[in-house]
Amino acid sequence: MKRAVIAGAGAYLPPKLVTNADLTARLDTSDEWIRTRTGMSVRHVVEPGTATCDLAAEAGRRALDAAGSDADVVILATTTPDRQVPPTAPEIATRLGLGTVPAFDLSAACAGFLYGLATASGLIATGAAQHVLLIGADAFTTMVDPQDRATAVLFGDAAGALLLRAGDAGEPGAVGTAVLGSDGSLADLIQVPAGGSRSRVNGPLTALEDPKDLYFQMNGRETFRHAVTRMSQSSRAAVAAAGWDMTEVDRLCAHQANARILAAVADELGFESARQLSNVAEVGNTAAASLPTLLAMAAADGTLKSGHRVLLTAFGGGLSWGAATLTWPDTDVLVD
Repeated sequence: MKRAVIAGAGAYLPPKLVTNADLTARLDTSDEWIRTRTGMSVRHVVEPGTATCDLAAEAGRRALDAAGSDADVVILATTTPDRQVPPTAPEIATRLGLGTVPAFDLSAACAGFLYGLATASGLIATGAAQHVLLIGADAFTTMVDPQDRATAVLFGDAAGALLLRAGDAGEPGAVGTAVLGSDGSLADLIQVPAGGSRSRVNGPLTALEDPKDLYFQMNGRETFRHAVTRMSQSSRAAVAAAGWDMTEVDRLCAHQANARILAAVADELGFESARQLSNVAEVGNTAAASLPTLLAMAAADGTLKSGHRVLLTAFGGGLSWGAATLTWPDTDVLVD
């Protein structure tokens, strides 16, 4: 049975920057408060008229160019599709000149890229695909209340992509077994309450019981607790499935939710700073784009090298979470 193997990677960050100073100018907060609680200094954000498809297509193009190959399936992991209908992935495939290949969106919030990685691996293992373009992209700032200090400081926009090809389990770049989980009983911890079929917006926003229900909302304290527990548990299971010991993992690539969650997960799993990948200070929380963007940026700057054993883990709304392993290959990477 074939394994998914990384053949190329790419990432794209929109050019507009929002610094902590920009946020403190309009919010009741400070640079020290933001840095201490989130570890963030700057975020890349979309301009009006730019949407998830624009970010994803550019990251996907870079991954294809890095691999020197086309794809026969496109998967987009996102929580911010351009529209409710149609899905965004088919338009990405068309923009990339891939014709009528299968293309679909996948929604698992910030764990979406890991769910997409498992899905792509399954398509390749069964022979349904030979080359899968997996993109994680979110224009998450379009869902955040710009006046909410608790969430406005956290998020940035980005897209990252991997081209996965059919290969063998023993070769560099092979993706290991993904360990995934969910808990719908805690769905209200991370949510946008309005806009779906349960709470449609059929008239003016004032018709909503609370217009802020159209914005992203999160119970930060409970989210922290569950994120650390679930990411740690799934990480241990994924490393065990790979036949590794945690001490044999060269790099921890965790969803860049905020510095406190990252520190707690690293401490729980026994990762010192030298074995952790991080770009949270430069890009913030980019939701489904977090893991592929971090992989691409780390490979580009040399923090992630060929042969490194990597543990991926993420946690998001749903609740949803997961972890997976891979060995980074000697491959081209295209980033800004």
